[in-house]
Amino acid sequence: MGYLHEGHLSLVRESKKKCDVTIVSIFVNPTQFAPSEDFKSYPRNLEKDKKLLEVKEVDFLFLPEVNEIYPGNFQTYVNVEHITQKLEGEFRPTHFRGVTTVVMILLNSVHPNFVFFGQKDAQQAAVIKQMVKDLKVDVEIVVCPIVRENDGLALSSRNIYLSPEERKDSLVLYRSLELAKKIIFSGERRVNVILSEMNVLIREVKSTKLDYIRIVESDSFELTDELVEGNEFYILIACKIGRTRLIDNIRITV
Repeated sequence: MGYLHEGHLSLVRESKKKCDVTIVSIFVNPTQFAPSEDFKSYPRNLEKDKKLLEVKEVDFLFLPEVNEIYPGNFQTYVNVEHITQKLEGEFRPTHFRGVTTVVMILLNSVHPNFVFFGQKDAQQAAVIKQMVKDLKVDVEIVVCPIVRENDGLALSSRNIYLSPEERKDSLVLYRSLELAKKIIFSGERRVNVILSEMNVLIREVKSTKLDYIRIVESDSFELTDELVEGNEFYILIACKIGRTRLIDNIRITV
């Protein structure tokens, strides 16, 4: 959705390694924002974005207008069920319908062989994988690692909303994920114990308002009560720091 940072540019690099032609789309998608969310104020800087993409030697920038994506009398939406009803879907019930619809439109507009997403939006990537599988779309979804600041904060366009004090407070998200990893590697497999310790740490920071911490199976996004040896899981957080809602996660194999 633009306001590009190193996380976005890491996707460009992966595309250029794998593909003959790299296309970047920039489109702040209105249908994935609820009326109470930050569509109008979402950070935008198209000229800076263009310069960054030129430096990375991107072949094409796909920059559609809203009325090109959603022309008058638009009536058709793509809705993935079940996986969209938990986590982000619980707190943002209209969000994923907007995401899947715009991604399908973009795929149908470009017909890429590969499409690159960041792990920071892990549930979004899982939803899109499900959509592509169910609708027999001939494209491979590539999920690239989270890019972080030196102190651990996951890069996000919304980080610009944080005050200096909130920026410090936001590091508790990554610290809690690292705590979970330490607890798991010490041998703990009970999810309620792991989440309880993470909760204690996060709530020590007064500016936090936690939406959820969950541990899910990495492929299905099903919640689990106990970590099974040899399986892969996501530990996911959504938390407001002041008025800014941030998400983060780590993927872990036990």
